[in-house]
Amino acid sequence: MKRTIVFFACTLLCAAGAQAQSAADLLKSKGCLGCHDFDKKKVGPAFKDVAAKHKDEKDASATLVAKLKDGKGHMKINATEDELKTLVGAVLSTK
Repeated sequence: MKRTIVFFACTLLCAAGAQAQSAADLLKSKGCLGCHDFDKKKVGPAFKDVAAKHKDEKDASATLVAKLKDGKGHMKINATEDELKTLVGAVLSTK
């Protein structure tokens, strides 16, 4: 029983690590890091500042995905809906 719990916990941690790597790779491949950084302003605001600005909004994720998808208030990002959700999730989780 203990081995099963440990195995399950390790599997979850590995999956979370793979998603984090995937988000970082996606931020790089879609060009986000050309204008943004995690903790300092470049051309665009730092991801931590974007996360802080939207922390109390219930629909922040949907709003930001729409901006990236439509190119309103931000350059249009050529990505699938799932990729945009991953990008926005990574940005909003920045502290």
